[in-house]
Amino acid sequence: MASIDFEHIDKIYPGGTQAIFDYSLTVADGELVAFVGPSGCGKSTLLRLLAGLETATRGTLRIGGQAVNALPPQRRNVAMVFQDYALYPHMTVRRNLEFPLKMRDLPRAGIERQVQWVAELLGLDGLLDRLPRQLSGGQRQRVAMGRALVRQPTVFLMDEPLSNLDARLRVQIRAEIGDLLERTGITTVYVTHDQAEAMTLGDRVAVMDHGRLQQVAPPRQLYEQPINTFVAGFIGNPPMNLFPARLTATLDGGLRLLLGDQTLPLTLPTPTVDRWRAWLDAPLTAGLRPEHLRLAAGDGGLSATVGDAEYLGHETLLHLRIDGMTAPGPLLVVRLPGIRPFHKGEVVRLSPDSTQLHLFDADGLALVNGTVGADHIL
Repeated sequence: MASIDFEHIDKIYPGGTQAIFDYSLTVADGELVAFVGPSGCGKSTLLRLLAGLETATRGTLRIGGQAVNALPPQRRNVAMVFQDYALYPHMTVRRNLEFPLKMRDLPRAGIERQVQWVAELLGLDGLLDRLPRQLSGGQRQRVAMGRALVRQPTVFLMDEPLSNLDARLRVQIRAEIGDLLERTGITTVYVTHDQAEAMTLGDRVAVMDHGRLQQVAPPRQLYEQPINTFVAGFIGNPPMNLFPARLTATLDGGLRLLLGDQTLPLTLPTPTVDRWRAWLDAPLTAGLRPEHLRLAAGDGGLSATVGDAEYLGHETLLHLRIDGMTAPGPLLVVRLPGIRPFHKGEVVRLSPDSTQLHLFDADGLALVNGTVGADHIL
């Protein structure tokens, strides 16, 4: 096994297009780090740099402490599983599994032993004499993983391996991948656009946008302590509600949040109130997860107007706008248990959990106890 180090990596393509900007990250020995972000954010480019299919413009890539920038792919001992499986259609499963070992000129007995180990590990015993076209999508994915594992690599690279599967099969194979990687302990970089995969499989999740690392953290920390508005608005399904707000002072020396012409009282620890005063009347972005907005009884809470409702059986997702904004405010989502009937245009009262409120400055950086908390969270 081996650790992976990205040290100030830049990737600039001919013509001047820059895909990766000053990327630094360490993946520990045996760790699974999931790279997630919107299409075109650079996550697959980083994987190709690790595999040796692309060359970094600047910076150093290390595997197991060794710089590999100048090493060809075959000398890096990394194995890659592609989105489209990339199986040889004219070869049986057995021959697909054998191929990378034959390329390394291993003795026949060693090849058979490795193929049998992988077949048992992935449940492919009864499929070894079939061609890829005779397999289901899930079976092809297992064969693709087996062809990578059979080499016993030090690093495992997975490039959106489940994107071609239907939703139910994705959940099943995702669980199998998690179990497999836990048993083998291979250092893994897993690239996906599906945050459910990233948050379920990753020991840590690295969120990317426009070629830059935004935040890397364990899944729970990423969800509860987003470093900026991009991470807050990307992680979560539905994502965090973000809306413009300002801090104002109350007559008794406390603080409240101004949302259009409505206010939300804040309960803050006494030692931190003075720190927050530095942000009085400054333009801020407030954030609340859908589960931290509840319906209020009577005339309490914030007034909001229903735009739509999604009835999902186990829960209702209520889409609405806070009333009293100078311009139409952003559409907010409230997560409610069970099926709750609502009508478009209906006015409801919201009771936000102010203890779960996130505030971000004008640059979109998270504020923690009244100070920019980037160093604290990252």
